[in-house]
Amino acid sequence: MILLLVVCLGMAAVLLAAPPLGAPARLRRAGASRPVPGPKTSRRSVFSWRLRGAGKGTEQPAARMTLVVQQVAALLKGGRTPARLWEEIWDVYGSSGSRAPGLSSGSNAMLAAARAAASRGVPVSEAIRRASPSAFPRRDRESRIWAELAACFDIAEASGCPLADVLTRFAAQLEVEDDADAARQTALAGPKATVSLLTWLPLMGLGLGIALGVDPLAILLGTPWGLAALAAGAGLTVAGRLWSARLVAAAAGAGVP
Repeated sequence: MILLLVVCLGMAAVLLAAPPLGAPARLRRAGASRPVPGPKTSRRSVFSWRLRGAGKGTEQPAARMTLVVQQVAALLKGGRTPARLWEEIWDVYGSSGSRAPGLSSGSNAMLAAARAAASRGVPVSEAIRRASPSAFPRRDRESRIWAELAACFDIAEASGCPLADVLTRFAAQLEVEDDADAARQTALAGPKATVSLLTWLPLMGLGLGIALGVDPLAILLGTPWGLAALAAGAGLTVAGRLWSARLVAAAAGAGVP
């Protein structure tokens, strides 16, 4: 019995100390800097780092938009015309034969609108704003990135500042947001593990009682005080789980406008 108790306590310590699956990968991804190609970079090298991560499926749509902005800035520095620029972005993310993982359906619609506007020679920013309500019925971070991308085009046109420089600064800001989100998720790993452990502790206690020969089920189900304790414990467990989940969700969404 003492050995069983030691094993249970050891499992509890492991659950508390070990981060959830994927946390080390998020830390590495948060600390890794993404390269921005120089002015003479070819199309193949512009997208080389994107294609190396193809098929992993670890990035969120908003995080993929950071790469899109970086690639648009790199293509502009490489001397691409607006029409050719969006065609090349479409070849990577929107075409059916692309090797890279696609964007979300909303971003794909926005990309198609920008590509069509650039091919006709009309302002891309206006096309992005017109397509945004239908592409993103619910406003989220991804739709905000597209709105800010359109604002970058307008700012560059109104001020005369090179658009590539504006987009490079915008991409740097998005990287900071992505790193903050990864750090926030890593910081929440401990509370999430604690919530899971506390949820399973009552069942572990019942199992330990049965192993010790106490027969807790007979006490809980066979006496009025046991039924009252069971009902109160179940209610408090559910309430604690919901409350903890709400606190974790509020903390996870603290950086989302």
